[in-house]
Amino acid sequence: MSENKSFNFVIKSKYSLWSIDFKEIWRYKDLIILFVRRDFVSVYKQTILGPLWFFIQPLLTTITFTFIFGNFAKISTNGIPPLMFYLSGLTFWNYFASCLTATSNTFVSNAGMFGKVYFPRLITPLSVVISNLIKFGIQFLLFLVVFFYYWWTGAIQPNWTVFLLPIFVMMMAGLGLGFGILISSLTTKYRDFSFLVGFGVQLLMYASPIIYPFSILSEDLRFWLNVLNPMSSIIEAIKYGFLGEGVFSLSNLAISATYMFVLLFVGIVAFNKVEKSFMDTV
Repeated sequence: MSENKSFNFVIKSKYSLWSIDFKEIWRYKDLIILFVRRDFVSVYKQTILGPLWFFIQPLLTTITFTFIFGNFAKISTNGIPPLMFYLSGLTFWNYFASCLTATSNTFVSNAGMFGKVYFPRLITPLSVVISNLIKFGIQFLLFLVVFFYYWWTGAIQPNWTVFLLPIFVMMMAGLGLGFGILISSLTTKYRDFSFLVGFGVQLLMYASPIIYPFSILSEDLRFWLNVLNPMSSIIEAIKYGFLGEGVFSLSNLAISATYMFVLLFVGIVAFNKVEKSFMDTV
């Protein structure tokens, strides 16, 4: 008597380190939604003000920067109202920083869950990027309120490059994800990287055109700064679009895009390699 064997689901190893099984990730879309909800709700679940912190945090930081760098340090903003100048940089930088910081702890913070049940591990950092995109959308509403006020008063004059914003957001998400999963792969064996992430993100922020205008730097210095910090040209291009002042450089943006693709490739290779044996080192 012959046996009738049928399989509904097959788990198999990846045929290469750089491969991504998009079909498998799509099959787990419900899990992604669950993780996104968890990441979004858990942050301020037991706080009094709740989601209002999404507005309070960038607003307080912007006011602090306005007093310290605008009033005391007297750093030029190229005629842009300081509140608008600092808020425009912080709103977008916070999205990149949140993606990088959260994804850099993927293996360590989810070790217990990874050791009990199978699912595509890449789902976890992807859900972080999506949940932070929701937070960014909420903070972007605050930015738009301030932006339309200053536009209505004639203090700023935006230009056509604002329509490139979706591309810039995708680049920030790609850089944050690439950096994050690469660092996460390294922290499974070298925990020192987890301590350096916060300091490194803070250092990169001050090396970005958030507290100073890019235009005060020479062209050569702008180039090398962008080589060391690919977020610089993206933040500056966003400011150029919304504020009408700054530097829009396609060559520098091309460097940032190259950084993004290289980081994603290297990060995915490292991530796929580490996920096979990370339980032995975490």
